[in-house]
Amino acid sequence: MIQQLKEVMPTPHATRNAMPVTTPHHVPLAEQTRDGLVESIHYGSLIAVGQDGETLLEAGEPDAAFYPRSSLKPLQAVAMVRAGLKLPENLLALTAASHSGAAMHLDGAARILEMHGLDKSALENSSDLPYGTSEREAWLRAGGTPTQLAQNCSGKHASMAATCVINGWPVQGYLHPEHPLQVLVKDTITELTGEDAAAVSTDGCGTPLFAHSLHGMARAYGRLAAADSAEAEGQVAHAMRAFPEMVAGEGRDVTAIMRTVPGLLAKDGFEGLQLIGLRNGTGVAVKISDGGDRARMPVTVRVLEALGLDGGQLATLASPPVLGGGHRVGVLRAANFLASN
Repeated sequence: MIQQLKEVMPTPHATRNAMPVTTPHHVPLAEQTRDGLVESIHYGSLIAVGQDGETLLEAGEPDAAFYPRSSLKPLQAVAMVRAGLKLPENLLALTAASHSGAAMHLDGAARILEMHGLDKSALENSSDLPYGTSEREAWLRAGGTPTQLAQNCSGKHASMAATCVINGWPVQGYLHPEHPLQVLVKDTITELTGEDAAAVSTDGCGTPLFAHSLHGMARAYGRLAAADSAEAEGQVAHAMRAFPEMVAGEGRDVTAIMRTVPGLLAKDGFEGLQLIGLRNGTGVAVKISDGGDRARMPVTVRVLEALGLDGGQLATLASPPVLGGGHRVGVLRAANFLASN
């Protein structure tokens, strides 16, 4: 069966779309100052939507298609739970994680495999060093090299392999776009976002990657955050909120913001992405156009403040200092992108 599956499926790395290249109309979202002079500007787009689908605020072009990268992981986790994946909450949170590579993360991914009669040879993600700075340094000092288990998506991949075992699907080849698991994932993402994928590619870890709009992604996160615990969406959201250190790691802003704001659901993604869901069904999606990581959280905090969250709670995440000679000489802060809303 596995050989037949490999023969009929296209390679997951093949180019499946030949879409025209378009540039969204992004606007200034964040600026860095140094002694009063604006030193750099980050452009992007964002949106916040309410539970009923109404747009609460927006900037730039939130309906343009983009690749959500790792912010898709909670949606992928929903698909797996719907397919019968049952894990302790800390390991379900790891399923939706871009983890730092601490011992608890690597041990957790290995545990998911072991629970389903698998070992690390079942993983089909790319190899890498741990993502977290301190975790990577410790790994290298111990003589570590890039591995699939250390790569930041290993929790998701372990759960994907486990979901195949649960359903009697071939484990080998689970990343192929036509594998039953990936078909289910695509259908689930389409349902939660309320829109068909505009394009398909391959993520850095090897998983099929679907292009959606910020509008659709915000809608999906609002749905997850407001869902009842009896639903797969609610189970994933509750696990992430209960174990934010498994979703990212110590010293990571995604972990910090979930600890700071009770009930808030957060997940970042490469290329400047931040997704937020609130218990009242509000969803927020932010994309920094240059792909830089530093601007997404100050912008997100500004959006949350505009939605009525306590800015004092979020102050440490809102304006990272700019240093000169070890002293604060400027700040990275959100621009005035809400002035016209």
